[in-house]
Amino acid sequence: MSTLETNSIGKYSGNNVSIDDALNLKSYTTPERDALTSVAGDTIYNSDENKVQVYGGSSWSDLGTTSYTTEFVVIAGGGGGGGAGSTKNPAGGGGAGGYISSVTGENSGGGDSAVDKLVAVKGTQLTITIGAGGTGGVNNSTTGSRGGQSVLGPITSAGGGGGMVSSDDARAQSGSDDIIGQAKQNGGSGGGKGNGYSKNTDCGVGIPGQGHRGSRGASTWNYTNVSSGGGGGAGSEAEFLALAAYPGGSTEGANGGSGVTSSITGSAVGRAGGGGGGSYGGNPGTGSDGGGTGASGNANGNSGTANTGGGGGGASSNTASSYTGGNGGSGIVIISYDESLGTLANDGSGGGLTVSTNTSGGKRIYQFTAGTGTITF
Repeated sequence: MSTLETNSIGKYSGNNVSIDDALNLKSYTTPERDALTSVAGDTIYNSDENKVQVYGGSSWSDLGTTSYTTEFVVIAGGGGGGGAGSTKNPAGGGGAGGYISSVTGENSGGGDSAVDKLVAVKGTQLTITIGAGGTGGVNNSTTGSRGGQSVLGPITSAGGGGGMVSSDDARAQSGSDDIIGQAKQNGGSGGGKGNGYSKNTDCGVGIPGQGHRGSRGASTWNYTNVSSGGGGGAGSEAEFLALAAYPGGSTEGANGGSGVTSSITGSAVGRAGGGGGGSYGGNPGTGSDGGGTGASGNANGNSGTANTGGGGGGASSNTASSYTGGNGGSGIVIISYDESLGTLANDGSGGGLTVSTNTSGGKRIYQFTAGTGTITF
């Protein structure tokens, strides 16, 4: 039974009560509060957050304000696959866009755990930007372009690195046997190398907490093998094929790295996979979780899936004709908060954002799929 202790309570007309001294609510830490058997209307002082809080029947809220504890997934645009246009020189796959998540029990890219949730009060405004997918390279001298970054207020994920052309093509441009002919394509996840590179350090590097590195093909120093590397994914590095000299070595393209699966929308969906590498004549590298498959023979690479941040597949050519790498998939921003808090005051749909909303499992979910704009809680 609760005990009310006071020095003085004055009874006035009706139901009004006057307390001469300050009312001191019972203090609890957050773990102590969460261990209570609470009913709607219970009010406490949270000593961890230094706030008066009231229980609404399913969750605690700060008294006097509406607090939106928001889970999110922010994925940037994937990198475009590399272009091809000379004999036996397939191109690398594009890296996936950076992947950052605050969903409880899920991961961000690069194997990192979820980051902190966003906590916003009524009236808070946040800028959102959806990164475009990178453009695939158009010939044997064109690396795929990096994807565009995606933004949710203070959270920014980096675009995926583009897939790179073959070493022979790069060497023809630079007069060198090393990587001077083209910059390494770093990004949220790194882009894959074209045919002819044997060093793991030649591959594009991913950003910690967002993605993984790309891979090189199965070629040795003599540049005679005919496969290329895949783009890194948010969930894993791209496949590294065994090094061996042609014709005894692999002629297949390396697979892109895997993505990360999230159930923030109510259904499990894999996103941010790397693009597959191109192949001279064997099986092309595959892409998963939105990443595009590479090409084989004389063909363009396949594009990453829209709103997944998947990397584009690398192109391939066994003639002097030019072929284009696949475009990277565009990014996405997803937010989720308690359904009882209602809709956003402004969801950005009238100011440049493409957005859809639904509810699932007691959560209101917004998916922002294109544009730049501002939302208001």
